[in-house]
Amino acid sequence: MKLITAVIRPERVQQVKEALFQAGISGLTLSRVSGHGGEQEIIEHYRGTRVMVEFRDKVEVKMAVSEPFVDAAIEAICKSARTGEVGDGKIFVQPLERVIRIRTGEEDNSALTPINEKKLAPVS
Repeated sequence: MKLITAVIRPERVQQVKEALFQAGISGLTLSRVSGHGGEQEIIEHYRGTRVMVEFRDKVEVKMAVSEPFVDAAIEAICKSARTGEVGDGKIFVQPLERVIRIRTGEEDNSALTPINEKKLAPVS
């Protein structure tokens, strides 16, 4: 199991969500975040004063996936979030030690969002 965290542009959320759903991944959490990476700082004028915008609005997408879905999730995010410009975001993949579904007490892969077996490509 892996915890995949992607930080993406807010305007790409719909495309990323649709790509993940098409890949068979429907359990995810979204958070609004601000961050600074490789983008250049922007100078804006607000009420006659110059203001430097250091942090950009981003969306953090988190999902816990079983091993067969790791590469599918990464590919879906990359294809749907990529604009080719600085600031497209990052994907972080971390090992996930344990997952527990509170409602049922199920653990690990059983506790992850049910998957549509038809969408899962055979593992070779």
